[in-house]
Amino acid sequence: MRLAFLLALLLCAGPAAGNGVPPERCHAEIPCPLGERSYHVKEPDNWDGVTPLPVLLHFHGWQRQGTLIVKHARISGATRRRGVLLLAPNGARRTWNFWTAGTEDVTFAAAVLEDAAKRYPIDRDRIYVSGYSYGSAMAWRFACQRGAGVAALLAVSGTLDQTEDCPEAPREVRHVHGTSDTVMDFPFGPGGDRTRPVALWRREMGCGAGEAQGAWRITEHDFFRRTVWEGCAGGRMVLDVHARGHFIPRGWIARQLDELLGRPPSYP
Repeated sequence: MRLAFLLALLLCAGPAAGNGVPPERCHAEIPCPLGERSYHVKEPDNWDGVTPLPVLLHFHGWQRQGTLIVKHARISGATRRRGVLLLAPNGARRTWNFWTAGTEDVTFAAAVLEDAAKRYPIDRDRIYVSGYSYGSAMAWRFACQRGAGVAALLAVSGTLDQTEDCPEAPREVRHVHGTSDTVMDFPFGPGGDRTRPVALWRREMGCGAGEAQGAWRITEHDFFRRTVWEGCAGGRMVLDVHARGHFIPRGWIARQLDELLGRPPSYP
């Protein structure tokens, strides 16, 4: 009778416990659930499991998801080699609502950071926010509403309307955009002014005149002209302009992280 009773208990417990197999830890393509939504996370290579991690919170482009970001050579490839924890939220309906200040996606993204902080020791002084295309506009929106806790905005080919008023701003802004972009058009200023893409932040951060630092390149085809504003009351700003279209330039995110982290520039 005792043996039969024990067998019955095991049979009943088996399905509830997944046959004794614990659920897979959320990482890479296995999403971390967060309420009715989710996000993806990618640890850096050779992390010791203890050292606090800088964070790159990256918003995917239109009709994408975080599964792409944690595999993307120009995003995940940059973070995992530089000791940075990558967080990739999943947009509702595969897109982002960045159009208004009251968007629920700002609240969701802030919750992603807090949930990740329960899973990892994160470095609160080195939280970087990034995005591409619609995701870049969402990164701008997050920095506009929650920028006080953001060390740097790394934005690729997407902005908010430059007339927006932002209650907060990040400590540093780095933006890259192509003058031939026809998806998220390059926002030329009067007379073809190429500093217009960061006019909002120049105003909000109290920047004076920028300094043109000339051309630089990462690869043969990835060639930029850089303008830097060092005299901002609220921080620092970098604008890289190239002549091509709508894409994430090879090595650009990696180079920004190297500069922000005080590392020798490397590729990839």
